[in-house]
Amino acid sequence: MDLLIKNIGLLAGIVPEGFLRKEGPAMDKVICMTDAYLRIDGEKISDFSSMSALSEKATASKIIDARGGIVMPAFCDSHTHICFAGTREREFIDKLNGLTYAQIAERGGGILNSADLLHRTSEDELYAQTMERVGEMTAKGTGAIEIKSGYGLNTEDEMKMLRVIRRVKETSPALVRATFLGAHAIGRGCTHEKYVDLVCEEMIPRAAGEGLADFVDVFCEKGFFTVEDADRIMSTGERYGLVPKIHGNQLARSGGVQIAARHNALSVDHLEDTGEEEIEALRGKRTMPTMLPGSSFFLDMQYGKAGAFIDAGLGLALASDYNPGSSPSGDMRFVMALGCIKMKLSPERSFNACTLNSAYAMGVSDIAGSVTPGKLANLIITRPLPTLSHIVYCYESPFIAHVLLRGKEI
Repeated sequence: MDLLIKNIGLLAGIVPEGFLRKEGPAMDKVICMTDAYLRIDGEKISDFSSMSALSEKATASKIIDARGGIVMPAFCDSHTHICFAGTREREFIDKLNGLTYAQIAERGGGILNSADLLHRTSEDELYAQTMERVGEMTAKGTGAIEIKSGYGLNTEDEMKMLRVIRRVKETSPALVRATFLGAHAIGRGCTHEKYVDLVCEEMIPRAAGEGLADFVDVFCEKGFFTVEDADRIMSTGERYGLVPKIHGNQLARSGGVQIAARHNALSVDHLEDTGEEEIEALRGKRTMPTMLPGSSFFLDMQYGKAGAFIDAGLGLALASDYNPGSSPSGDMRFVMALGCIKMKLSPERSFNACTLNSAYAMGVSDIAGSVTPGKLANLIITRPLPTLSHIVYCYESPFIAHVLLRGKEI
């Protein structure tokens, strides 16, 4: 089916074909076209131009009148943990009473609580809960979602999670990528050394052998997994064809950034605690620095030094970290607003971090994250707005008129 969107007030996020990420000064620019139309052929963007170039006799199987609204790429969310069972409100109360994320984990809570809940949840029920969250996210304009395992913490439950993520990938209109994160915490009843052996010798071979994961990830932090663990786990994943990613520098300067750079990981995520050494380690690497301001907001922790990375010539992605313990929200518009309000990014920088660069951080910027002919027609059509900046300025006001995923309205 061909679809025509006409009377677009502002077509935002135009990127030339083959341009996969933005770094340094490019982060300050969002290419736009005013008074435009856009055509979709099947699942993909076919072309766009000014309304003056559109024939009055132009037809299509379906026509959407944007009525002067903005058309922009759907958000891309390169870091989520939305395959989980139940919630953790009790820990929310603990946080309000003064306990830190690390203290809750030390008491056997946090990730381990989610693992216990997931173990008792059937695969069908876990799929239903995950799809409900996917629907919530896509309704808010997210078109590409990375989903991690990591609440199984034993081989069978980790594979259960990855099978659920595969079902989501096959049945959701969103573009989905799967990450194996068995190294999220040490499973109950296991020593540190034996658990790392289990991840490398059993979990990774199964995840890769059954075609269940695109990436391998490690929570490289004090009290979780060391740099040496991360090195071994990423190396093992790479041998089995999994692309490395890493959680690093959330709670302290863990060395996660440096080991990510050594492995040329696709992304290094969190980065709340960084300095010049971390920035220098990433120069010339394919690794996308990815910050998760929703986690900083919910935990009332420091935010990453986003501007310092961009000013040093690097790129930056923003993602939601949607999970039950530290960021129970997948609203990428709010993430974009936090990028501006709390991290002092310009709207242009935050926009690029939530679209093209977040697509890059999950390995899909060749097919998503921008308005580019040939890419998937994952698009947001807004209500009439005065500027692109208005999306983050009035960050709670309804702004979406239509969401298109793979060329179809959801």
